[in-house]
Amino acid sequence: MLAALDISGRPFLVYDPGDALMAPMIGGYDTELTEEFLRAFAFHAEITLHVKILYGTNSHHKVEAVFKAVAHALRTAVGKDERLGDAIPSTKGVL
Repeated sequence: MLAALDISGRPFLVYDPGDALMAPMIGGYDTELTEEFLRAFAFHAEITLHVKILYGTNSHHKVEAVFKAVAHALRTAVGKDERLGDAIPSTKGVL
C-alpha cells in the first residue's frame, strides 16, 4: 500500500486499485465507495492524494489498509518535526 499527499490547496486524486479484482461488496459496504470517498476527501480538504494498492487478495484487508495508509500520511504531513524548530516543512524546503 502506498499513500502520499500534499496539503497544497490544489485538490486531486490518483487512485490505483491494482491488478487484483476487488469484491463488489464487503458486508454492506460497496467497495466502489472507497474511491468516491477518497475523491471527496481530497477535493474538500484541497489536498493532492495518491493511493496505490500494491498487492493483496482479501478485499476487506485492502480497503482497511487504504484508510490506514491515508491516515498515516496525513498524520505525518501535519505533524511537527522537532528537527525543524518553528519552520514549516514544505516540498520546497521550509517556509
